[in-house]
Amino acid sequence: MPAAAAPRSRWDAWGTEPARLPPGARAILATVLPGKPRAIPRRDGPNLTPSHLDVTTLAAFAEIVGPANATLGDDLRMLHLGGKSTPDLLRRRLDDPQTAPDAVISPATHDEVAAVLTLCDDRGIAVVPFGGGTSVVGGVDPQRGAHPAVIALDLSRTAALLDLDEVSLLATFGAGTTGPQAEELLAAHGCTLGHFPQSFQFATIGGFAATRSSGQASRGYGRFDDLVHALRVATPVGELSLGRAPASAAGPDLRELFLGSEGALGVLTEVSVRIRRLPGATRYGAWTFPDFASGSAAIREATQRGIRPTVLRLSDEAETRVNAALGGHLTRMRGCLAVATFEGSDDAESEAIRSKLDSLFAAHGAKSRGEDPARSWERGRFSSPALRDTLLDTGVLAETLETATTWALLPGLKRTVTEALTDTLAAEGTKPVVLCHISHVYPAGASLYFTVIAALGPDPIGQWLRAKDAASRAIADARATITHHHAVGRDHRAYLEAEVGALGIEVLRAVKATLDPRGIMNPGALIAPHAAP
Repeated sequence: MPAAAAPRSRWDAWGTEPARLPPGARAILATVLPGKPRAIPRRDGPNLTPSHLDVTTLAAFAEIVGPANATLGDDLRMLHLGGKSTPDLLRRRLDDPQTAPDAVISPATHDEVAAVLTLCDDRGIAVVPFGGGTSVVGGVDPQRGAHPAVIALDLSRTAALLDLDEVSLLATFGAGTTGPQAEELLAAHGCTLGHFPQSFQFATIGGFAATRSSGQASRGYGRFDDLVHALRVATPVGELSLGRAPASAAGPDLRELFLGSEGALGVLTEVSVRIRRLPGATRYGAWTFPDFASGSAAIREATQRGIRPTVLRLSDEAETRVNAALGGHLTRMRGCLAVATFEGSDDAESEAIRSKLDSLFAAHGAKSRGEDPARSWERGRFSSPALRDTLLDTGVLAETLETATTWALLPGLKRTVTEALTDTLAAEGTKPVVLCHISHVYPAGASLYFTVIAALGPDPIGQWLRAKDAASRAIADARATITHHHAVGRDHRAYLEAEVGALGIEVLRAVKATLDPRGIMNPGALIAPHAAP
């Protein structure tokens, strides 16, 4: 079943429309960022690098995917400039030429993807698989490496529900199916995937798998890699079809090679996932804790006792205050705010889960705030990335980073990363506000998601890259993961060896050499590119 057309995000911003600053935003920005920030205006249009693809090769692509789906046109090339990190967005406000793919090729099926890869391998053309373009770690930059040209392999035409097994509750999607498209197709059958990352409106099923995405409902539904049943993969040297049963002892699970592979090993063309029936009832809850330590202890106990709300989040004191102020409630929220949602087949089931969590939280000193804060969070959960663009318009840098560690190491990790960000930016004369929350929890530990707000400096890209490097080194020194759900891309590549070891990098290189001997697949993503033979 084909999917309805999905909207494309703007070339120079997140989303399709400029975001408005919420009530209270200007007042709190004036409080925490004194002085007049230096704004960097948006451009009317991009200045693209010229295409290096010859017309003969373009014609060969057109024979595979159709003339309308193989283009050198700037209108599509500018929509494939890379991802949507703050440095990406800042670069698109500069007068410098924007590095664009040499062509955009849009296959519709696995066989067309495979044929495109064969052609690219024969001619030494680099391939960057492109879904929703929501990477914030340099995962879809159109870098050709040592190759004469690079194409963006736009997978949007593969969007479809290819198979639905309502007995086994399994669905197979074309990799270019976006989150909203998948939910719409499943809802027609009374089902849901339940994967709702902040990038949900634009990101794709293939992208979720290729980056090990973790949706906001991860406590109830699991991470995306928990949901994957099977994968179909096109590589330059052939096809892999992986995953046959709900569990297997047939050697190492080769699906794991491609979950998190970011297009560096091949192209995920079809993804089979576990789905669920739509919930019959949803309840909401919100609480404030005296401090982050008591809130973390309560969430840890709830998780280790097996209490499973669908969504479970805890903001630290700074994030709680800022979010309250942005909503116009400057004096009404103190401590640390936790929000949760509870799904069940009926009201009784969802209320039973809520009641268990409420009792446990009360024992840790929490005060119930009713349902409104959780409902408010849900209404705005996909909109905050677009605020970065509006803040840049006013001269304010806002960016995020994330990590995860064990419960025992969580307090120290939060402290050292906050200090690294604060010290680095303060040394540049732009003392930041650093916010943090827990949004993904496990019996052994949790993620930490940091938001950094600071005035733009004279060198805003370098300003953030230096702060991100300091935070990344603090994460590595603390033996936490360099990324919990944003993936490695190019931005985190330099820190990966500290996590997996030199031998681990050699294993990845060996796999890539087998599947992609000429190194055409997303050069520089995940591991450093090698010279083309």
